[in-house]
Amino acid sequence: MKDKLVIVRGGGDIATGTIQALHRAGFSLLVLEVADPSAIRRQVALSEAVYDETASIEDLTARLCRSGKAIEKAWSKGEVPVVIDPKGRSIAELQPWAVVDAILAKRNLGTNKDMARHVVALGPGFMAGVDADAVIETMRGHDLGRIILEGQAKANTGVPGLIGGYGKERVIHSPAAGRFYGLVRIGSIVEKRRPLGVITKEALPEGYVPSLDDGVPVLASLTGLVRGLIRDSYPVIEGFKIADIDPRQEEVKNCFTISDKSRCIGGAVVTALLWLEGRKRQETGHEG
Repeated sequence: MKDKLVIVRGGGDIATGTIQALHRAGFSLLVLEVADPSAIRRQVALSEAVYDETASIEDLTARLCRSGKAIEKAWSKGEVPVVIDPKGRSIAELQPWAVVDAILAKRNLGTNKDMARHVVALGPGFMAGVDADAVIETMRGHDLGRIILEGQAKANTGVPGLIGGYGKERVIHSPAAGRFYGLVRIGSIVEKRRPLGVITKEALPEGYVPSLDDGVPVLASLTGLVRGLIRDSYPVIEGFKIADIDPRQEEVKNCFTISDKSRCIGGAVVTALLWLEGRKRQETGHEG
């Protein structure tokens, strides 16, 4: 599959499960990201390479690339190149074999099924057969990972799937606009109604240790394991998603490994691409 380039739009935690599955299947990969990714589960999001130059998760290493030469070098080292390209201009330039929209924006931000031989999109906001060749169901439950060739994924409910009996309580949103600073770390155990961060009006000096006196406190919505926390100093608006708490309080290592949901979706993407290629070959009577 090394001669088949797959461009993945998005490098968040769900996208990372897809990227891992494609990488293990032997495809050449390129990840497109925005200049300021807002991943909450950033310890398992390859989009962090945008900030740190590299990001390593399990058997994957992603590297931020700023030129074609840098992309080639990353490929030669077995790394996954990441480029800042929110508009997807690289797609027209590189003519990939497949495009996977893994932005998870709950709406289509410009992907269309004419971008490549095969186009797969994750979650709601896409019509299979119109916007993409296939859509992957991303909602937790019986249909998670289902490959949809006609129609759409389930509509976004705005309520996270249940984990340990909790849904909307698992996700914490900013109580005010400003800059977020964490008072705990990913992997910490927090108690309900105890502070886990603070929203400041302005960015704090580098090296400064934030405290509750610096702004509006962000309180834990339940007792559990901090599975996700947005980067310090990230600019947020009121209601912006900033943290994710797992009430099961399972092993801390789970905060640093790809989730069951991400792996399920990743496997579905690989299957969808192989399925689509088989159908295409049958239709055209020759290999692509």
